[in-house]
Amino acid sequence: MRGLLLLLVLPLRAPMLLVLLVVSAYMGLHWADVDPGLIRQAQGMASQDLAGQLFWPLQCLQAVFVVVLCTMPDLLMRELSLLMASSKALTLVVTLLAVITSGLYLLHLAVFAEVLVLASAVLLARLDLTRLRLVPPPMLASLAISGWVLLGIAIGRSLHSRLGHYLG
Repeated sequence: MRGLLLLLVLPLRAPMLLVLLVVSAYMGLHWADVDPGLIRQAQGMASQDLAGQLFWPLQCLQAVFVVVLCTMPDLLMRELSLLMASSKALTLVVTLLAVITSGLYLLHLAVFAEVLVLASAVLLARLDLTRLRLVPPPMLASLAISGWVLLGIAIGRSLHSRLGHYLG
């Protein structure tokens, strides 16, 4: 019972968790506002799929990817360095993949800005949890923060559906 109470007051003890929730709610609100415009601008069948039914799953997948990257950097970097140490060809392939992926993000600066804002909010929330000496295992932290971010995105999308006519 005491553990549940501590979990419920955790956002008050670590206010950056509330900031992360507000940032993710804003992202959900923004994506809900952008989604109809993308559907109208889509020309081909593949772009209509990306703008229509695949828009929300891809955006949520991107958010979860950012959270995982920001909550488990030591594990990911260790695995990546072990992979790259196994062969020179693999090192080149992984480096090329990282450069191309980051280059594509830099080409679409609106997406890159959203990723940076979300990553900053996740890192601030982790720093706040560390200040409270709450350092769960990386996988648990990744799952919990991903759930928190997806909750914020759902709140933003719900706000848009309820208040969309007031917002614009």
